[in-house]
Amino acid sequence: MKSNKLSKEEIINRLKSVQDYICKALETLDGKAKFHEDLWGREEGGGGRTRILSDGAIIEKGGVNFSAVHGPVSEIMNKQLGLDGNEFLATGVSIVIHPKNPFHPIMHMNVRYFEMDTGEYWFGGGIDMTPHYIDFEMAQQFHQDLKQVCDQYNPEFYPRFKEWADEYFFIPHRNETRGVGGIFYDKITEKDGVSKAQLLDFAIDLGELFPKVYADQINKDRSPSFTQGNLDWRNLRRGRYVEFNLVHDRGTKFGLKTGGRIESILMSLPKDASWFYNFQPEVGSPEEATLKGLVKGVDYL
Repeated sequence: MKSNKLSKEEIINRLKSVQDYICKALETLDGKAKFHEDLWGREEGGGGRTRILSDGAIIEKGGVNFSAVHGPVSEIMNKQLGLDGNEFLATGVSIVIHPKNPFHPIMHMNVRYFEMDTGEYWFGGGIDMTPHYIDFEMAQQFHQDLKQVCDQYNPEFYPRFKEWADEYFFIPHRNETRGVGGIFYDKITEKDGVSKAQLLDFAIDLGELFPKVYADQINKDRSPSFTQGNLDWRNLRRGRYVEFNLVHDRGTKFGLKTGGRIESILMSLPKDASWFYNFQPEVGSPEEATLKGLVKGVDYL
């Protein structure tokens, strides 16, 4: 088992490199647009690099954020997280990709590290996919790739984190999952059976997996034909995505309540989204099939 001796600088630099790796791969996949970088600082300590790609050949809006912030634990943070200590470090990479084509999926990833001046630490993160139209075979391939990476570290990770994702990425007021799930984990330490160094390696592997699994979804068919009705459905599903992020996502709510950088927090929202009153899909339609598939506990393997 690898040693737990990791410097803050090593963790931060490896996560930075993941942002670089993902951005380069996504630019290659899109083939048209490039990321625009916005560097920002935080008065209390630290800062980040927000990178946005817009109006590409494939990606309508994509964000790849890196941040490393530190400083005193505020009263709001202590209330939200129940922390024991005075100073913190939080660093990570977060990604959301909203494609143009209704038959290409939304995909999200986040890997993060949190450390207190007491020595307490944890890792969190995961990858999940939100197709506008569920394709079971593509969802299966996605889950197989996630399981393969998880199994390299702990065979219990995939089933545990898959169930965690099903529970987390759920919209209670709609009684539907946000998509086909993936994996999600939070506050993982060496107590979960792997060393701190291995947990960092796991986070890096997930980061480098992201452009691969997204490219698999896109390259099956880079330009499927679609109708205005398909676009309307895409925008309705984006509306559900907005609902989850603003109403239920703990990371978004935490960032808004603790004075986080608003533009970086809300980069997860799509360029366009819609809400239709009392929408009812046509019986037997692909839209109805997708709604019926948005349930917890689907075994994609």
